[in-house]
Amino acid sequence: MEILLQQIINGLVLGSVYALVALGYTMVYGIINLINFAHGEVLMVGALTSWTVIQLLVDVALPGWLKLLISLVAAVVVCSVLNFAIEKVAYRPLRNAPRLAPLITAMGMSLLLQTLAMIIWKPNYKPYPILLPSEPFVIGGAVINVTQILILTVTAVTLIGLMWLVNRTKLGRAMRATAENPRVAALMGVKPDMVISATFVIGAALAALAGVMYAANYGSVQHTMGFLPGLKAFTAAVFGGIGNLAGAVVGGVLLGLIEALGAGYIGTLTGGVLGSHYQDIFAFIVLILVLTVRPQGLLGERVADRA
Repeated sequence: MEILLQQIINGLVLGSVYALVALGYTMVYGIINLINFAHGEVLMVGALTSWTVIQLLVDVALPGWLKLLISLVAAVVVCSVLNFAIEKVAYRPLRNAPRLAPLITAMGMSLLLQTLAMIIWKPNYKPYPILLPSEPFVIGGAVINVTQILILTVTAVTLIGLMWLVNRTKLGRAMRATAENPRVAALMGVKPDMVISATFVIGAALAALAGVMYAANYGSVQHTMGFLPGLKAFTAAVFGGIGNLAGAVVGGVLLGLIEALGAGYIGTLTGGVLGSHYQDIFAFIVLILVLTVRPQGLLGERVADRA
């Protein structure tokens, strides 16, 4: 029972990180029908930026939580500027091109960001310092720490904030209008280019937040660290229903639970043939099953028919 509870906690924490990244995927897809495969690398840039800022503050007498907050703000700023530039330079010129062109561009941008990060930060793994209290809390025999509680809380608050932004603000109405029909929205006074850029900036902020939380939880950063979480977050977005904010969170949390429970019990279920290091296969099994059985995802797909 203790193992089950521990794996559920691990799954919720991991799923929350996937959910934060999946929200960025689903917002961009909902507006312009583009899968931004460079989104995982934005997470990586956020984590490495945070690590760099913390190294600069290592001799400064500040509380650990304040150093983490300062590094998070720096990561959000850098990632927002980066994603804004990516959209303007790589995606905007291809907005009316066949869908394959921006997809290939996104993959190329992913590789480009990985290479640039390797040049800037070097390819070796770097330990991410422990800045928050590490004393664990014991719940029913399972262990959870302050960083994990923070990840769960931040994900919940972020979803609530995004739902409010999309449904209750002027920018949210502009986003929904642009998703419905960008040409008609432009005739009604909406500036589609500005809305799309804002969506990419918001997605970058979410990726930076996820990158810092991921690094703080797992304790290391490296130039390829964003590839697998980005791919799994895309799976989570498809699982929940890409284009649906609540679906991205549900898909991320469920995928994290499936992966954690699978890692905890795969050895028992296979008689020791497979170990916990095979946990990555569960994400892609889920992706195959969802695309085969329910391609629109668990909560459906909110993508407007274009005139």
